[in-house]
Amino acid sequence: MDKYKTNLLNCSSKLDAVTDSCGDIVKLATAVIEKNSDEAALSLLKRISYIADEEKYSVEIKKLAHSVNECMIKHYGYLKISEICGTVKTDDDTRTLSELLNELNGLIGLDNVKLKVNDLITYQKVQKLRRENNLHTAKSTLHMAFMGNPGTGKTTVARIVGRIYKQIGLLSKGHFIEVSRTDLIAGYQGQTALKVHKVIEEAKGGVLFIDEAYSITENENTDSYGRECLTELTKALEDYREDLVVIVAGYTEPMNAFFESNQGLKSRFNTFIEFEDYSSTELVSILLLICKSNDYFLTEAAKEKIQSYFENQVVNKDDNFANGRIARNTYDDLVMNHARRVINLANPTRNDLSEISEDDFITKIK
Repeated sequence: MDKYKTNLLNCSSKLDAVTDSCGDIVKLATAVIEKNSDEAALSLLKRISYIADEEKYSVEIKKLAHSVNECMIKHYGYLKISEICGTVKTDDDTRTLSELLNELNGLIGLDNVKLKVNDLITYQKVQKLRRENNLHTAKSTLHMAFMGNPGTGKTTVARIVGRIYKQIGLLSKGHFIEVSRTDLIAGYQGQTALKVHKVIEEAKGGVLFIDEAYSITENENTDSYGRECLTELTKALEDYREDLVVIVAGYTEPMNAFFESNQGLKSRFNTFIEFEDYSSTELVSILLLICKSNDYFLTEAAKEKIQSYFENQVVNKDDNFANGRIARNTYDDLVMNHARRVINLANPTRNDLSEISEDDFITKIK
């Protein structure tokens, strides 16, 4: 959802709550957003005008009503510009299939993931050729489930898959949309279905990535909104499978429970990929790659210290182990410590400005 629609819905929801409007203002705003209803827009403007003029409402509430009015103006302005320009959400990545495959296969670690994704791409390419030659092809879904701990590259792989599928003709656009529970579930009965439908419409032709998908049903016994969301999502998985890839992701065990939460959900997915944790050696490689891309390099002594540090992190990892994010966080700390050291040099050379030493790492872990 674009920011103008989001702002309009958020402001309307707040105004609805503080004026005890029982969802009426939200319903009008949703009709404006989802149906572009002139009647709803006029009714909403009347409600705003009434609140602005009524003495019983505080200055803060009147300001909030004014904010809703501003959001309406911005929404309709954006809508008109979009109509004039004929804007379509597409992925602007111009890389070839070969370049995208090189990026996938060049990722550090993830050997099992790369093998499965490459097999999947090969299979889909052959199925496309069979269709073009009027041969029977299985009507298998493109939807996937990525299971594993955070920081293991699930989002990165999902983006690459979308672009590759665009290159081989399975997706019309190849763009990537990432959402979470808050993007799919509304605060009022009946609004969640509209929210899910809108997200699906925006994602059609590309990849819809739902991180921590199990959060949709985290309150299974009391969360009717979550069940409504899952029902709509399950239907969309079937209805739009010709030009949409939905990738759900999260921790392995909660994901298994997620697939059991709705009859027929698991059958909509035929690819389940486990993302394993990074080894200490792979974490070092990730760190070195980040350094190289930013014109830094590590001394051998620094590499040894960091290797030992990562080994300790891997051996003693718990549920909060951050995988690749450990490498990124370590890099951020190292370059900051490097800056603190180098700023005190009288005339730092190019090498001084690029070299991360053992001292930078020792400072980091004190």
